[in-house]
Amino acid sequence: MNELAALNAIVAGDAKAFGHWLSTAERPVRASLRSFCALVDTEAVLQETFLRVWQVAPRFVSDGKPNALLRLAMTTARNVAISELRKRPTAASTPEAIERAMNESGHFLPVTPDPHLRELIQKCRTLLPRQPSLAFEQRMLSQGADDDSTLAQRAGMALNTFLQNFSRARKFLAECLKKSGVDVNEELSP
Repeated sequence: MNELAALNAIVAGDAKAFGHWLSTAERPVRASLRSFCALVDTEAVLQETFLRVWQVAPRFVSDGKPNALLRLAMTTARNVAISELRKRPTAASTPEAIERAMNESGHFLPVTPDPHLRELIQKCRTLLPRQPSLAFEQRMLSQGADDDSTLAQRAGMALNTFLQNFSRARKFLAECLKKSGVDVNEELSP
């Protein structure tokens, strides 16, 4: 689904389309809040941001430029973070601290997900050996919600075996992507 079709589906109230968009938007919006992370609860800011975006989506009108909804989310996140700062009677809520955080967050440029990279990652995942693939899949499905002991138990592995298999999967994926011309370190840098 292209960006315009996805945006139209979200504006029409399609929760599945919003969920898909959210899965690609969370990382750049989270990264845009880096300058606020020591000053406010960024998880609460993220939740409030995405709730607000969902609520205003039916009235949203795109300006025709790429990533319109992502730019709205990033602006909303910044405004929510500033509002949270102002509620705190600390040195972090001084006008100077707020101005500094605003200036630092203004230098973040949203990154459009690369469909070619996604395809390469998926291709490399299909080539993983069985046990590393199972460990990797458990970690991805969990999305950070479960500790490694729980994931190891689900995979039917001892904790140490699970960790070794996950490390093998990461190494294998990095090597596979490198063979396809992808510099993993460059892709992961902000």
